[in-house]
Amino acid sequence: MGLDDKIKNAAQDLTGKGKEAAGKATDNERLEAEGHKDQTEANVKQAGENVKDAFK
Repeated sequence: MGLDDKIKNAAQDLTGKGKEAAGKATDNERLEAEGHKDQTEANVKQAGENVKDAFK
């Protein structure tokens, strides 16, 4: 796994956390759900990269 992928996944996770927090603060369920989705996608990508690394 390249450093670029790790950085992109971390950035997507942080963006998701920010959206989720903003959604909670403004009582915007759609934004909160979008943030949660971004975090989940980042975690899935990270897990996939970890599996690839394990087989190298």
